[in-house]
Amino acid sequence: MILLGADVHKHTHTLAAIDTPGGQLLDDKTAAASKAGFLELLDWARDLGDPERVWALEDCRHLTGPLERFLIATGERVVRVPPNLTARERGQERARGKSDPIDARAIARATLREGVETLPAAHLDEGSMEIKLLLDHREDLTKACSQDQQRLRWHLHDLWPELKIPAGALDRAVWLERIARKLTRAGQSVRVRIARDLVRSLKQHTRRARELAREITTLVEVKAPQLLELTGCGALTAAKIIAETAGVERFSSDAKLARLAGVAPIPASSGKNSRHRLDRGGNRQLNCALHRI
Repeated sequence: MILLGADVHKHTHTLAAIDTPGGQLLDDKTAAASKAGFLELLDWARDLGDPERVWALEDCRHLTGPLERFLIATGERVVRVPPNLTARERGQERARGKSDPIDARAIARATLREGVETLPAAHLDEGSMEIKLLLDHREDLTKACSQDQQRLRWHLHDLWPELKIPAGALDRAVWLERIARKLTRAGQSVRVRIARDLVRSLKQHTRRARELAREITTLVEVKAPQLLELTGCGALTAAKIIAETAGVERFSSDAKLARLAGVAPIPASSGKNSRHRLDRGGNRQLNCALHRI
């Protein structure tokens, strides 16, 4: 197994890879703190040759959150390392001046010293991963539909400026059929043929998105029916929660879950305390439901 310690900053992330159980340095890598940089780090880690990897991120989530979410989405295993655990390793490793690779090695070796199994882990089990993959696929189809609808509206406007299409109409089969018949009767210019292609694409993608929604609903009903009992939480919202929390048992309190989700209540001055208490209660209700998954 390879341990990948991460020293994260606002603009760059530095990774150090060590082997287990020896703790010998294999390689280190620095990349931009962006999706392109995350992909670069993932490719580098995969090239190290060991399919069993654990990413050790120092627990400063205002910086590590994007990287953690990216790694979880790709099926990687992530553990969080409290900063106080790395202090001893930093003291032993410290060279003169500041060194991101040294800090990354310290985080990896602190993880090795403490034991991977003792640290809060973030990863998706097989059932949760299936839900996430289906949800991401549906979101991609929905995005494609939105883009096709925009293009179709422009073509229809150029063809028939007087044609009024209500908002949301292109999500409905009855409107797509109506437009398809009108295009069939029109002269088959290049614009008309493109519009017909867009209508066919919309029909196909819309039908598939609905099929995926039904499949996701079935999986959520088995995986986490308690989430569906929450007021306002539908199957797709529940699926998103399952996919993004990645092992809710690692949160020891509702406040920590709220912090990850970006909805942690902010202490307020007089006049707003009731809202503060309400937010905390809502977070606690969600956390209780998630811990029953």
